[in-house]
Amino acid sequence: MPSADFQTLPVFKRGTKVRSRLLLFVTICLAMLVADMHFRYLETLRQVLSVVTYPLQRISSEPVMAARDASVYFATLAKVQIENADLRRRQLDVAEQRLRFEQLEQENAQLRALLDMAKRVRTRSVAAEVLYNAPDPFSRKVILDRGARGSVEAGQAVIDADGVLGQVTRVYPIQSEVTLVTDRNQAVPVQVERNGLRGVVFGTGRGGLEVRFVLANADIRVGDRLLTSGLDGMFVPGLPVAVVENVERDTDAFARVACRPLGGVERSARVLVLGRAELPPPPPKPDSEAPPAARSEAGAGKGRAKIGKNEAGVGKSGTGTRKSGAETRRRGAENS
Repeated sequence: MPSADFQTLPVFKRGTKVRSRLLLFVTICLAMLVADMHFRYLETLRQVLSVVTYPLQRISSEPVMAARDASVYFATLAKVQIENADLRRRQLDVAEQRLRFEQLEQENAQLRALLDMAKRVRTRSVAAEVLYNAPDPFSRKVILDRGARGSVEAGQAVIDADGVLGQVTRVYPIQSEVTLVTDRNQAVPVQVERNGLRGVVFGTGRGGLEVRFVLANADIRVGDRLLTSGLDGMFVPGLPVAVVENVERDTDAFARVACRPLGGVERSARVLVLGRAELPPPPPKPDSEAPPAARSEAGAGKGRAKIGKNEAGVGKSGTGTRKSGAETRRRGAENS
């Protein structure tokens, strides 16, 4: 017998065998399963255990869910950025198309208005486009894209859909220079549409117009429309030129009439170059052999000579008739 000092420690003591414990636990589990199938007494226990273990499940699944959400977030972010760039590009394309559409719509409206103006004028016209302003800062001139090759001549009137813009002053082979009506060296004969009062409109060089040499008591009012009179033979009569904005009647002999041009002098891009006004043919020239008074006297003398000849012929015929009557009576007396 070993002494008490050399007894085996509890950690080294051997219990029941492993197989026996396994058989015991399996038997207990089977018994619990059979009992649960018949009595359902473990349902409450399972619910309690699920509630207790739910936080542990969430904590253990958080890393996986976070990794999955992060991957989805970055994938979605990249997709959204691509879609955003595509939408921005489409928006720019649509904005550019809209600007082009609006520009084309405005050009179409301007061309239609020019076509209507050409129909109203009823004269030969050439469509042209304004290229740029003349480099001279002290004048109001523009350059057109039509020249001598486009049947443009110096002196022709230039209009837009609203009224007169100016007059062609220089012609090059493929370009032409137009002096606007607002130039200080440009003058246009006009008449008041309301009463036909004639005058001349001059440019002020500052974007405005004025009618000079109008009597102070002339019948011209604010709001009157001024049309071309056609007296110069360059501008077709009846074209709108300006509207009266201010009339100052001082003690001087002439009134100061300020006007605003009706045409788009500084903004029109498409214009019409009109032909010269078609004047009626002049009367036929008289004969240059003799002055009119001499021709009249000669014609009167010829008329009197013809009348005298007719009277002489009548006298001769009467004398012959008297002679034939006397001879007939004489022959009758001899026979008897």
